[in-house]
Amino acid sequence: MLSASSPWYDTPIINDTYLDILNIRTIPSSDDDPLYKLTPTYTHRPDLLAYDMYNDYRLWWVFAQRNMDIIRDPIYDFVPGLELYLPQANNLRNFLGLG
Repeated sequence: MLSASSPWYDTPIINDTYLDILNIRTIPSSDDDPLYKLTPTYTHRPDLLAYDMYNDYRLWWVFAQRNMDIIRDPIYDFVPGLELYLPQANNLRNFLGLG
């Protein structure tokens, strides 16, 4: 069983070793998602921003899924000056079922 914080949560499990074809978990937009300009602190480190925003480094993938029109590579596109929308913590936790 995959964790609710996993980007592969919606992907079927074939057996103990393999997952089926990826089902992308989309992150819905909300009118209250703030636009954030990345600082050098987070260069190539979405895990650090996820920890600072959501107290959970495992949610690093959320930024790429919420900003699919901006981010192609979730690590190397994470550069200073990039402007992206950040889901509000309470909205994200409710959507993912993390409480």
